[in-house]
Amino acid sequence: MRFDNIDGGEILKACKDHFEAFALQVYRYQYEHNDLYRRYHEALRIKPGAVSSLEEIPFLPISFFKTHIISSGAGKEPELVFDSSGTTGMIPSKHYVADRALYDTVALAGFEQFYGPVAGLTILALLPSYLERSGSSLVHMAQMLMDRSGQEHNGFYLNEWEALAEKLRSLVQEGRKVLLLGVTFALLDFAEQYPMDLEGVIVMETGGMKGRKEEWTRAQVHGFLKEKWNLAAVHSEYGMTELLSQAYAAADGIFTPIPSLRALVRDVQDPLDSSLQGSGALNIIDLANIHSCSFIATEDMAKVRPDGTFEVLGRMDFAALRGCSLMAP
Repeated sequence: MRFDNIDGGEILKACKDHFEAFALQVYRYQYEHNDLYRRYHEALRIKPGAVSSLEEIPFLPISFFKTHIISSGAGKEPELVFDSSGTTGMIPSKHYVADRALYDTVALAGFEQFYGPVAGLTILALLPSYLERSGSSLVHMAQMLMDRSGQEHNGFYLNEWEALAEKLRSLVQEGRKVLLLGVTFALLDFAEQYPMDLEGVIVMETGGMKGRKEEWTRAQVHGFLKEKWNLAAVHSEYGMTELLSQAYAAADGIFTPIPSLRALVRDVQDPLDSSLQGSGALNIIDLANIHSCSFIATEDMAKVRPDGTFEVLGRMDFAALRGCSLMAP
């Protein structure tokens, strides 16, 4: 299979049909066409010919996205550049996205797998801090979903809480299907000031505490939002600048990856010891990252279940704080 012009539909089909075989093809392609990834192998003295399973693949530390341009292939000009939020004084990660259409196809298909056709869904996005800077992958995804849904009441909100509350009440009264997508700290502050009945609304937190309420667990956050808004459950999204695929949780922070994503865990004492289930540091295979690097060692701690779903347990002790990091459940 040629990878230089592969599209999102081809990636999704290959992932659904034969994930491991396709991942190993992508691995060998990126070893040959990603100079940094190849040099990482050489430093570890790993021969790609000896790699025959997902657990044996070397995962590139996510911190390299802060210091290098991560690219596989011909090195064509990126169509998008995603920047991480970070915190003041930190070096942000940069993800150079060679094919915008590939990203949009994969992200849309993944979202619709969990939530059905986006057409007819009104999307309200409460994303302060993300809207105040350029290059947010979350803002891009939300805008793409809004464009596909085509609803007149779609919109982004920074700090316009009264207008957002009025819009939500009106849409609920009209019986509209609504997604309220928000960064966690903003949802908490909004709910505290504007308790209301949002039964039937999909409320989805994307993580991100921005130094606020750090002592709150995910269970506490979800419990607070459910109480303030009369919700049966709070949804969650797992994504980051360095990934083009997402995972979604309908309740309790148990994430199910979209078809192009797979979670593994590694031993914190031995980064080359990966497993398909168990607890440890989180490794991610993202085959939508065909033009950058699909094998990423994150700085999150996680528990991966036998069915492939996973929980994020927090950040590794030494990992730098980052605006999009998720809280411990």
